[in-house]
Formats: sequence, C-alpha cells, structure tokens
Amino acid sequence: MPRVVFVARHGETDWNAAHRWQGHTDIPLNDTGRGQARALALVLRGEGLGGVVASDLSRASETARIVAATLGVPLEYVDADLRERAYGVFEGLDRRACETQQADAWRAWLEHRRPPPGAEGDESLRTRVVAAVERVAERVARDDAPALIVTHGGALRALVAATTGTMPPFVRNAAVWRVTWEGRIVAATERRAPDAPDAPDAPDG
Repeated sequence: MPRVVFVARHGETDWNAAHRWQGHTDIPLNDTGRGQARALALVLRGEGLGGVVASDLSRASETARIVAATLGVPLEYVDADLRERAYGVFEGLDRRACETQQADAWRAWLEHRRPPPGAEGDESLRTRVVAAVERVAERVARDDAPALIVTHGGALRALVAATTGTMPPFVRNAAVWRVTWEGRIVAATERRAPDAPDAPDAPDG
C-alpha cells in the first residue's frame, strides 16, 4: 500500500529575507519563520500525521518542533542527510556580492549550474536526500499515517527533480510537497502553505 510523506521547506530566516545564501551555515528562524511554521501546521492539521523528521540545521529543526508541538505528534529524529547543499564560497553572500566577489563562479552557476568552489555536487545532494526521504517512508510513515519532513529549498528541489525529471522553480519558505512511496518514491506534487511570500530571485537555503 502506498505511503505518503509530506516534505516542507523550513520557515524564514533573516538571511532568507536578505536573499543571502545559507547552505550549511546554521541560521535560526526569525519571527516570520515561526509564524510560517505555525501556518504549516494548520495546513497539515487534517492529514493525520504520525511523526515528523527534520534536517539537523536549526531553521529546519525548529520549524519541525513547532509543527510537531502544534499538532501533538512526535519529532522522531533529525537527519544531517536532509541538510541543504553546502554552497561553498557563496554562503553568506547575496546576488550582488556573488556577482562582484565571486564573478567567475557566479557566471558558471548561472550559465551551467556548476556548483561554486567548496559546494556539494548535484549527484551527492540528490542521492543523500532521496535516501533520507525513503528512510522516513520506511521507518516513520505508516499506511494509515503520513510523515512530515522539514528540509531546505535546494534539497527539496533536488528531491522533486529526481522524482519527476523536472527541476521545479524556487521553493518558498513553508511550501510543502506530497511525496508518494511504494517501495521507492513514485510521485511528488506541490502543496503550498497559503501565506508563504513569493521571492523568485532569492537563493535556495
């Protein structure tokens, strides 16, 4: 029988609001992000969640704790394999700073999607995130109770691309996707939190 795992991006941080790349840099939620986490819980209230799993970075794990506490379900564990991609020399920079301080790397990213120096490669990101989601489907989700994963924008996009063959556009804070697992991941469809703001030029993280 198919199992369902909802996969959401964490709430907003100050670096998200400033359009700065975060990657593995551990930036906490801001007050807007905590409100988005509560809104995410309301979106998922009727789904009968059985448990929540999160990236170990604080912006994801705090989002997960807020959702779990609001819905009265356990935060089962955190998993470093659900982290965002490390963005190397881009971390801490916004678009303008990337253009001026890391011009060659920025051009290669825009034109060829080549990861900057110090960043994680596409295949490594995709492999670890898919494996982490499948573990949640096997260990936390049940036939009668979906699980929730709270991860990051780039990690979520990598998962969707691996499942559908198409890279989705920017994933907003607190956006959520519905993933179906039947011994492997077979489908991923978008379901957004209603109050997440658009930020099409913001980086993943």
